[in-house]
Amino acid sequence: MPLRPGAGPVAGEGTAALGRCAGEAAAGLCAAAADASVREAAEAVGEVAGGSTTAIGDDAVALSCALMQERSSVAELVTSLRAELDRYSPGGKLPSSRALVERFRVSPVTVSRAIAQLAAEGLVTTRPGSGAFRARPRTALPAPGDTSWQEVSLSGDGGPEVVPRTVDASGVLVTLAAPPPGVIEFNGGYLHASLQPERALSAALARAGRRPGAWGRPPTDGLPELRSWFAREIGPALSGADVLITAGGQSALATALRALAPPGAPVLVESPTYPGMLAAARATGLRPVPVPVDADGIRPELLADAFRATGARVLVTQPLFQNPTGAVLAPARRPEVLAIARAAGAFVIEDDFARRLVHDDAGPLPPPLAADDPDGVVVHVCSLTKVASPSLRVGALAARGPVLERLRGIQVVDSFFVPRPLQEAALELVGSPSWGRHLAAVATELRHRRTAMATALAADLPELTLPHLPAGGGSLWLRLPGGGTGTDADEAGVVSAALRASVAVAPGRPYFCAEPPAGHVRLSFAAVSGAAEIAEGVRRLRTAFDRLLGR
Repeated sequence: MPLRPGAGPVAGEGTAALGRCAGEAAAGLCAAAADASVREAAEAVGEVAGGSTTAIGDDAVALSCALMQERSSVAELVTSLRAELDRYSPGGKLPSSRALVERFRVSPVTVSRAIAQLAAEGLVTTRPGSGAFRARPRTALPAPGDTSWQEVSLSGDGGPEVVPRTVDASGVLVTLAAPPPGVIEFNGGYLHASLQPERALSAALARAGRRPGAWGRPPTDGLPELRSWFAREIGPALSGADVLITAGGQSALATALRALAPPGAPVLVESPTYPGMLAAARATGLRPVPVPVDADGIRPELLADAFRATGARVLVTQPLFQNPTGAVLAPARRPEVLAIARAAGAFVIEDDFARRLVHDDAGPLPPPLAADDPDGVVVHVCSLTKVASPSLRVGALAARGPVLERLRGIQVVDSFFVPRPLQEAALELVGSPSWGRHLAAVATELRHRRTAMATALAADLPELTLPHLPAGGGSLWLRLPGGGTGTDADEAGVVSAALRASVAVAPGRPYFCAEPPAGHVRLSFAAVSGAAEIAEGVRRLRTAFDRLLGR
């Protein structure tokens, strides 16, 4: 409901919604919190629900409702204030925060955030102790110059590289770009806000900021305690001395690729595979060579052939819940893959991105390849980002032998170090009681959502083939109908038709570094709010297919 002068208290409305979401047990506290900010009321509900910081369950539903109400209130207030700015001359003072609170019946936090957003848009300026003022018009920007010379410069490297460097981030942007309002995000690459441990992260960051030296310069390799924690997670054969802290998994992959292969060299990759890795490889001037995967992971016989044919010295693999297929490397293939790489004198970059996205029906997980690697063949990559928050960009590179020094050198040249407050916050998070509860809750919720999506697709879109039902990760990999049966669907056409039906899906083409064998789409069940949104998204996909096929 749009904000208007004299509207009911937003905090009261938010807490009433919280009461409905969290149940009668929280209703009384919600009413008592009517004068607090919506976020404070949500935190209070979490305490009534048992103090869990997992962001899932009754208290998490309440928190999600509160956060959505708060964000909606800020957006509505911004819209109202933006429409009124013409009443003020440039430099004119806006009403005080107290006046806006009383007029729009919102919390001081909402007013503060709305003013901050208008300031970020350049519409208002703020002066500490004086208030907010309408910004003066910007001076006209100078006419752009002629930048066409850059096309010649960027394409004429003049070096010995066989493969020119290209930076194509389109496959990555599909999962990073926020969809338009009202569009269901089946193309997302991160957990939905309701699955993220926002309260635990906020508490961890607050505690981290109070640690002595938290804002000082950290060791270039990372905090020793955090390196040791990652080493224990990977396996007993590694120590903290074998680990470098990185700015997330993508940064670690890019560093490993640069360290292990010179520009122009081939690098073996799974087919299909993660588009962000393909983009990083090509940006470095490497030539990705596909090795097909099946339900048991990468195929060793084809891997051996690829090493012989190309002379490659690097393989990139995701042995656990492979992206996008969800396959797990079979136990018999694990030592075979390492032996093939060792015989070729090659490194294996193990992207272990989904270990903490396991579903609760997966059973025991195999250890990382790095845990069974006495010869230093494996360079291990992992991260906290996927299971925690897109902005907790803290990951790790683990390796043994001389290669670690090369990885360290490239990391230092590229980024110096990962900001210490983030590292301290990561340590606080993984050391808190809420961490284990969060992982368990995510495992349960991802299984529920995976089952909901697979069931809805089987009932409403049987034309889509699901070759493998994963036990980890946050998406399904589906093959489009084809073969001249009258149900053929062009991949680009499906993606466009789906967007017209207000559901965003990821096309399969960016996951292949060569010609794909068929059309595919990747549907995320982790990036949406829950089973109801999954069902509605599949219904919209059904509509899109019917329109595309002229039904």
